[in-house]
Amino acid sequence: MTDDASSRKRIDHVQRSCVSVAALLIVVFGSVQSLWAQPVSENGHPDIQLFLDAGFQAPDRANEALGEIAAGWRDSYASLVWDLAWLSRPPSRGFQRFFTLVGFLGGQTGQGFGPDLGRWREWIWNQPYEPHPDYAYLKGQWYGQIDPRFRDFFPQGVTSRIRLDEIDWGGVAVNGIPPLYFPSIISAVEAEYLADDDIVFGIAIKSEARAYPKRILAWHEMAIDELGGTELTIVYCTLCGTVIPFESEIEGRHFTFGTSGLLYRSNKLMFDEETKNLWNTFEGAPVIGSLAETGLRLRSRAVVTTTWGEWRRAHRSTTVLSLDTGYSRDYSEGAAYRGYFGTDELMFEVNASDTRLANKEEVVTLRLRDTVQEDRWLAVAITARFLRDRPLYQQLISEYNLVVVTSEGGANRVFNAADTQFVRKAEGAALVDSEGRRWQMDEAALVLENDSAIQLPRVPAQRAFWFGWHAQFPDTVLID
Repeated sequence: MTDDASSRKRIDHVQRSCVSVAALLIVVFGSVQSLWAQPVSENGHPDIQLFLDAGFQAPDRANEALGEIAAGWRDSYASLVWDLAWLSRPPSRGFQRFFTLVGFLGGQTGQGFGPDLGRWREWIWNQPYEPHPDYAYLKGQWYGQIDPRFRDFFPQGVTSRIRLDEIDWGGVAVNGIPPLYFPSIISAVEAEYLADDDIVFGIAIKSEARAYPKRILAWHEMAIDELGGTELTIVYCTLCGTVIPFESEIEGRHFTFGTSGLLYRSNKLMFDEETKNLWNTFEGAPVIGSLAETGLRLRSRAVVTTTWGEWRRAHRSTTVLSLDTGYSRDYSEGAAYRGYFGTDELMFEVNASDTRLANKEEVVTLRLRDTVQEDRWLAVAITARFLRDRPLYQQLISEYNLVVVTSEGGANRVFNAADTQFVRKAEGAALVDSEGRRWQMDEAALVLENDSAIQLPRVPAQRAFWFGWHAQFPDTVLID
């Protein structure tokens, strides 16, 4: 996703020079709001069309609509007005509408943040979340100016399991960052464009292994592929630094996913073509739409972040994505998101932050299903730095006896050790347990050397930036 840096610079200039204009409008709206009667919809709230008129219509009608909204004002409506103001920022629609909207916000709430949308948002997020029942519909109509397809995600009366005021437009249209659908693959020998230290995301299912280079996937953020007879939707949220492979089929239903162009807490929302539901890509679950309350959850598969050299040596028959993607991009190592990855600054605000770690410190993350209440999950994050100094790390978390194996190159794999206690790593990919037994590690499990029927399964886990994981799961267990 991209941010409009030039617009931000202009807004900074506007904020410094035009606060007096906003203050004047605060006074104006504070004094005239009683002149309008209160039009109320059947649900007891001002009709959502009033908010749309305030954003779309000519100044006279827009001001009249704001007056009618003021007559039935609730502070929970501030998020709707904020959305209108955000897409009305100079120079997109000129100065007047933007300052009218932020002035109206000040007059209704008594807050003096003027044109500082960041401070307004902090204040909104600290209020009780009691949204207008048609807030989602407004969001779809407003974003629909950018791409009409956004309206498909927010029909009237749509169900949402997440806060709508934490959904951002990411700067692109629907599928504006184009997914790769069944991309071309080549053998390891043919992959002359890759250097041994290039970062890849490795996935293996059954006897088939494949590497997805970061330098390619970062430009597309999603790949639909088949591996080991299983169709996968491989999602890469570059903002959160997370790659998660999901099975595309669940409970007999097949879904074709795409990139919505929208974010929730700086994490990309994907959508499915069949129902136009929006899905949380950390959870693999629908959060807005007709499926939001069904309990559907895609099955995630294990992935490892490693180097091409390390992956290729462990998987001699591996395949890898070809540079022939059908798109013209600079696929050189580090080209995509160079500026973003090179700083600790965020591109989009998040509601919850935790300063125990830097924003973009890498953590190995996993979610463990509660063994008693299956609808509850425990989120866990372990810093990659911590694991780098502990190539064999075992920890009992809830009912799970987890063992994390970290390679010399820093690749992390997590397994459920059950009743087995491991004491050391041996040569190659072998581990030794407290009884002196040797286990071999592959991408699916730890396998007992003298009895291959005894296996300890791999637990799906993935790297993430700390800020992104914590924003989604603020109650996460952190091991550092």
